[in-house]
This record gives sequence, C-alpha cells and structure tokens, in this order.
Amino acid sequence: MTRGSVQGEDTREGGSNAPERAEAVRKDDDNAVDGTEDSENAGEGSGGETGSETGGETEGADADEPSGETGGKAADEPGGETGGQAGEEPGGEPGDDPREKAPPAEAAGEALTETPDPDRRPRRARRVLRLTAVGLALLLACLAGAGYLYYEHLNGNIQRDALNLGDSKVAAPTPNAAGQTPLNILVIGSDARDSEENQQLGGARETFGSTPLADVQMLVHLSADRSNMSVVSMPRDTLVEIPKCTDPDDGEVYPASDGRVMTNQSLGHGGPGCTVATWQELTGIHIDHFVMVDFAGVVSMADAVGGVPVCVDANIHSRDGQGHGSGLKLAEGTHPVKGEQALQWLRTRYGFEDGSDLARAKAQHMYLNSMVRTLRENATLGNPNKLRRLAEEATAALTVDPGLDTVKKLYDLSDELRRVKPERITMTTMPNRYVGARVEPTEDAEQLFRLVREDIALDGKDAKKKPDPEPTAPADPADPDDELAVQVRNGTRTDELGAAPGRANTVAGLLVDQGFAKAVADPSVLPSEDRTVVRYPSTDLEGDARRVAEVLGIPAGSVLRSTEVSGVTLVVGADWREGTAYKAPQADDSTPESAEALNGADDDACMHVDPSFTWS
Repeated sequence: MTRGSVQGEDTREGGSNAPERAEAVRKDDDNAVDGTEDSENAGEGSGGETGSETGGETEGADADEPSGETGGKAADEPGGETGGQAGEEPGGEPGDDPREKAPPAEAAGEALTETPDPDRRPRRARRVLRLTAVGLALLLACLAGAGYLYYEHLNGNIQRDALNLGDSKVAAPTPNAAGQTPLNILVIGSDARDSEENQQLGGARETFGSTPLADVQMLVHLSADRSNMSVVSMPRDTLVEIPKCTDPDDGEVYPASDGRVMTNQSLGHGGPGCTVATWQELTGIHIDHFVMVDFAGVVSMADAVGGVPVCVDANIHSRDGQGHGSGLKLAEGTHPVKGEQALQWLRTRYGFEDGSDLARAKAQHMYLNSMVRTLRENATLGNPNKLRRLAEEATAALTVDPGLDTVKKLYDLSDELRRVKPERITMTTMPNRYVGARVEPTEDAEQLFRLVREDIALDGKDAKKKPDPEPTAPADPADPDDELAVQVRNGTRTDELGAAPGRANTVAGLLVDQGFAKAVADPSVLPSEDRTVVRYPSTDLEGDARRVAEVLGIPAGSVLRSTEVSGVTLVVGADWREGTAYKAPQADDSTPESAEALNGADDDACMHVDPSFTWS
C-alpha cells in the first residue's frame, strides 16, 4: 500500500487523531532506507497503533533504529509502547484503537511485520558506498583544482626578462656523439634596493631605488653528459667592455661603454640580458639561461633550507673604525648561517683574507658548495611544509629568462643539476690581475673560458677521450687547387697583443706557392681567433675547405661550417703569429692554478680571517 492510501484512510477515518497519524507517517518516512517506504512500514501505517502524541511510535520497530525489532515488541524509546497496548498511552482510549475498525488491515500488517525485508541493509550499504565514492571524487577534484591554482600562483611569483639584449650572438655548442649539449646558466646577484626589505638589507637609504648593480656573477656550466659541473665567478670590479644593449620593453638603446668599465654596471644597461651579452662578448661562451636573485631572496632562501654551514678560522667582526664592512660577527669554527647573517657572509670583504673582492668570491663559493651539500644531505626536500616554503621563497626571489619562466621548467633544471655529485662540482674564480684598484682577465682566464667552451671538466676527471675518428669524405669533392677560391684573414689579435702585421698576405702567398692561384688576402676584416681555422658556408664547399687545411697541416677538427662567411675562408689565429709552417699547439686541458679551484665535496674549507678584524 502506498503512503497516499495510508493518508487517505486517516482522512476517511476523520476524528481528532488524523493530524497526529499524519505526523507519525512523516516520521516513518524520515527513517526510510530508500526514497519510497517499504512494505513493512506501509503495513504499520494502516493497521498498527499510532500514539496520540506527535512523534509517537508505530508497531513493529523503534522509529529511531532502522534495524530495530518487529512483531509487537515494546519500543525502547519513550513516547508510548506499541504492540496491542495503545490504550495505556496517555490520551489513548481502547475505543479509539483503529484496529477495532479495520481488522483485515491489521492482520495483513501483522503478517508483513513478522518477516524483515532481506534487501533493506544491502540497499542502505550501496547507498553509503555511492555517497562515499561521490565524496572522494569531489575531494580529489577540489585537491586537483587547488593544486593547479597553487601551481599558477607560484608561476605568478616568477619575474621574467629577456635573455640577451646585445646585437651579437654566440653559436650554441655542437652536440656530442650522443646528441647531448652542455648547458650554461649565468647566475646574477643583484644589489637592487627597490623595495623596503631590500633597502633595509642592502645599505644606505640614499641608494633606495638607484640603478641596480650585478655584484655577483657566476657562470654555471653543466656538462653535455651531465656528469660534472663547473662554476666560474667574475669579480664585480672586473674591467670589461659592455656592448650596446636594447631594452625590449621600451626600445631604449644603451650605447656600448666608452672603454672598459666595471662589469657590475652591465645590469643597469637594460637588465640582466645586458649582463648576459657582456659575458658572451668576453668569453665566447654561449649562455642558455640566466637566474637573478636580490638581497631579500638570498635571505629568504637561506631561511627556507634551515641555514647553511660556513667556517672561519678565527673570530671575525666585519666592521672597521670608519663603519665599513658587512657587520658579520662569528666565532671561530663552523656555524649555520641564515637570514640576514647569510647575506652578511655573502657580502663580506672586510675581514676575509686581503679584504678584496677575490676573497669575497671565495667565501661565496664556500657558501654555495655548502648549500648544495645541505640540500642533498638533509631532509629539507622530503618535508612537504619546508618544500612548500622553499618553493614560495625561491619563486618570489627570482628573475629568469623566458626559457625558465615556469615552476616546471625550473624543476626540470634543478633535477638536472642535482644529479651531479658534489665531488664533481668545481668552483673557480676568473684568473685576473690588478689594474689600479680594479682587475682584468689574464691569459689564464682565456684558458679557463676555453675549457668551458669545449666542455672539458675543470676537475680533470673526464673519461679518457678516444681519438677523433677520421672524418667521412665530403659529399662534394674538392675542386682542382688552381680553381679553388680562398680568402685569408689575419686573426692574430689578442687582448694583450695587436694583430701581427702582414700575416694574411704571408699565408695567402704560401697557398699560391702550393698551386692555389685564387688565394687572396682579405684586409677588410681583422677578427680575433685563438687558433687557426678554416670556415666554409655550405656543404658543397666542405671538400674545398678540407683540401686547404690538409695542404697547410691544419687539423680536420679546425675545419668548421659557418654562416659568417660567404666562401672558403682561412683565419690565421694567434697560434700562428710567425713562420711559414703551421704547428698545431698541444692542448693543455688543465685548470689554471690561478683559478683557485674549490671542490664541491670539500667540507673542510674555512675562510681565513684578517687579524685586524678579529675579536676575543
């Protein structure tokens, strides 16, 4: 029987108890397992007793317990007993018992209530499972949505700037036999004071909002096979020529520097992209990315990793009588530094060794090596809260080029970097000499730059290289010697020496004597090349270029394809400044001692303290 018929009988019976019965039916409906009332409850609604109070119970089950007993048993809840004793309920009289007026319905109801429905509990269990599944799906959807929003939040933290603001570009390195290429990242530490936090950490108030300087510059080189990492620091007061740079945001052109200036000024010529251009001009190294961090970023990231252990060989207080110095105060020994103290360490000159920028660079190397070890050795990256904090601090502190402008790109880069073991990380300082109060690169610096360009590990632990295989024969063989056109250029100029006079004419004459009647000197261009090379623009001229190299004794590895030339071009390098016979120099692939190499696994390194800055 449906609820409609039950309510219809209540209505037909009339009487003052009809509303109370309707309320009892509604209460039964509230406790129904499914959307419709089962047959057991329907029987009770038509033939069982109904208490005269609102909320009274029906025969056969405790209204509050779906699994309650049936068949005339007394209910456990107050509100009147059931099972043939309705006359004892307050407000109920025997004459009001509806069973007296409908015995057939009562009999049917009793028959139904004596046998519980076997499907009742399974239906309830299925409903609970459905609700649980829906709840879990909603929870996962919410978590996924929250994760995406947080990912986008971190991406929004990252600031972006153009990679290279200069006009000249350096060709990317040639892939190795496995198709791998090295990766070069320029790390820039800015002294920007364009926020209250940076101003408080970075110096005098009158410098607030001034043009930022690139006070820390480190080139991180990750080898093509990802087995080792080399870092080259350039002191901030290195004298360099800053090239012309163009700000892509407003089109402002910053002219090339008039002579040599301090390298840290490059950041003020349109941004970090001009610092990248300056490095490429000086070193000839192709730079793939840059990462720039300011004062506040250094402090927050040091806090996020829980401090970085550093060592001094005596008590130090970096402050002289005139107030110069970073303010760093440490006792002798090893101490974890974080917060402002970490920044003080990275900025300290006064009190470390000779008080120069070179001493500061050495302290920075120690700090970075120690940070790498800290990240690898402790549980910081395994702690979700610390990892989240590090992600927040790192992304908010960074300015990067478009190639690193998402969390995923930065994560992929860090994943590659972390594969290198500390013992295969080498920190160096660009070899230099003083020019007054400033410094300039030396010949050893060029040696260091060459090792990086050629992807040679600075720790000297490269696997022994196999001899270069004989090059395959060119698809287009060489023309006859007397028909082969060759331009000869004088590239003997170096940073220290001018071009050797007459070298293009001399070598062109040698070729003519060898039967190359069309060999001519090209005085219009005076490039600068360390080694003598033969370049060609397209594959149809490769055979011609190889023939010229063979005749002069130039190694096949020095025959290069280049879009910078229009025909076969021989550039006489600094390794052939005199004489008529070319002798390929023996390669010295060792790291110069003047680079002061520091191994990443050296946890015994300690900064020497100037006795004038110690305390007791």
